[in-house]
Amino acid sequence: MAGMRGVNQRQMQQAMKKMGIKQTNINNVQEVIIRTDMDEIVITNADVVCVDMQGNKSYQISGTEEVRPLGSVSEPAGRSFPNEDIELVMSQANCDREKAVAALEACDGQPAEAIIKIMTE
Repeated sequence: MAGMRGVNQRQMQQAMKKMGIKQTNINNVQEVIIRTDMDEIVITNADVVCVDMQGNKSYQISGTEEVRPLGSVSEPAGRSFPNEDIELVMSQANCDREKAVAALEACDGQPAEAIIKIMTE
């Protein structure tokens, strides 16, 4: 694409629109998991862009990558919670991480309810 250096962003967007290409950012992505038959590629702090070209969607993902074997992180529970919520429950209920995560699981991920649950046990 040697001839593309002089094209500004606005011109590029107009050209994409004429070709039927629409690009949108997906906001508030916590993580992206790509699961293979052997492992998971987990991308945190992800920036995700969806490119729709005449009905065919593709996704561009950038972020921090971690590869882990299947079943290595709370696979039976099937849920993950934002680290901020876990730390909030730990600090407010004065408990360890394992107890905080268990309370969040029991309270459908609601930190305030998890704190109350631990404090009233």
